[in-house]
Amino acid sequence: MDRPRIIVTAVVLALLGAIVPIVAMFHFSWVLALQEEHDRLALFANLAIARADISLRDATEALREIDRFASDRCSDGHIARMRQLTINTRAIEEMGYFENGLLKCTSWGPTEGSVAQTAPDFTTRDGVAVTARMLPLANHDHPLMALRYKDHNVLVDPVRFVDVIVDPGIQLALATNQGILLGTLNGPDSARIGRIIAGPGKGLDDGHLFATARGADWIAVASEPESQIVDSVRRQRLLLLPLGAFIAAFAIGTVVWLSRRRLSPLRELQIAVRKREFIVHYQPIVELRTGRCIGAEALVRWRRPDGSLVRPDLFIPLAEESGLIAAITDQVVAHVVLDLNRLLVANRSLHIAINLGPADVETARILPVIEKALQHTGIRPRQIWLEATERGFVNIDSARSTLIRARELGHAVAIDDFGTGYSSLSHLEGLPLDALKIDKSFIDTIATNSATSSVTPHIIDMAKTLKLKIVAEGVETQAQADYLLERDVDYGQGWLFAKPMPAAEFIAYYGKMKQSA
Repeated sequence: MDRPRIIVTAVVLALLGAIVPIVAMFHFSWVLALQEEHDRLALFANLAIARADISLRDATEALREIDRFASDRCSDGHIARMRQLTINTRAIEEMGYFENGLLKCTSWGPTEGSVAQTAPDFTTRDGVAVTARMLPLANHDHPLMALRYKDHNVLVDPVRFVDVIVDPGIQLALATNQGILLGTLNGPDSARIGRIIAGPGKGLDDGHLFATARGADWIAVASEPESQIVDSVRRQRLLLLPLGAFIAAFAIGTVVWLSRRRLSPLRELQIAVRKREFIVHYQPIVELRTGRCIGAEALVRWRRPDGSLVRPDLFIPLAEESGLIAAITDQVVAHVVLDLNRLLVANRSLHIAINLGPADVETARILPVIEKALQHTGIRPRQIWLEATERGFVNIDSARSTLIRARELGHAVAIDDFGTGYSSLSHLEGLPLDALKIDKSFIDTIATNSATSSVTPHIIDMAKTLKLKIVAEGVETQAQADYLLERDVDYGQGWLFAKPMPAAEFIAYYGKMKQSA
């Protein structure tokens, strides 16, 4: 994934990380507030059931009590006892006695006229016949509930069954298990109550939240307008939004952290290694005396997916520090074989120099890699020069062992960028080297009055003493080339001769130089 896509993805994820938790908290605050309100409504509905059961129990006990009364029915004593039970039982409005199906007397006294028993709507488990709604003789505008046990009945105001203290805005309704509405508190709509009773235990109907409770004989419904939930939602949001903000901040922080990791130089380099984004350019090495091209140095380049090239000095140090240089070197070896196989087989005097990282110089890991890469290609080991910088000689014994093994395999070995590290003449004398490359920083001082201009001839003399081939790097002017030629430097490399170039251009360059030689 390239940088623009990573940035776009990070921005999208960051926005989602900021928005989703907040939206989720808004949603959860509504869900939790809804659950809280439903639980509260269910509590009131259960209180209504409990209140209805108490009223039914009290009325039933009064009926059983009067049934056990031993005096003659409708006598003064019987009527007085009915009146006493009516007064003492909060749920009862009136008590009466039926004989042969007709009302004979009530707690108010003997009755006149013919009042017949009504057919009950249902009978409780205790044997009490219940008529949900009937009109008493005294008040035809206020229906009451009739409860009958054997020959006695009581009239109960349905409000007594829902006589519960509720919060403002709460509406209660009580119905039989058969769906007959018995009583209401705070006036809920009967049609809505009918739908609720026939539906689920809680929910939202016609702008009202509701919850139901079911008892042995009753169904209670508690409801409230949906607007009543606003305060609860606000309270939940006050609790949840800080959590949402924390989650959003954490999500954004995580995205930023991951993006930075993804966009960090090391992460980008890891991706480049995995995707094999490295290519090789070849800078010719020429013989100063004849101008003939005798080889080239393989210089790694990082080509991004957009085609841009990253300079080696921007990623090689990081690659060496992170250990990725080994994988990059392996890719360089593979490119050299793929790019120049035919050219090297056709021109045995031509060589390609490959740079080794300090770890490879110390461990010799690269040698079997090169050996395997050259198998069945026809390329000879002596056509592959190995260049090691002075930084690879920290462990001089391990370095010596690696270079000895490299020469045994047939490779020529050169010390690269000489003079920029800490190699001494004694170190060089103990190492199996074939060539020494003078760093460009010393070539730049030729014919100048800089403090280091006198170092270059000393390096040349040192290499000659050790009988090493000398390659001057970074030759850019004819004056530099003439100076080096005067001092019998063998080879030159630099923009005076040719810049680093892709394989196809190098092959064409070599062919042209060979024809003109």
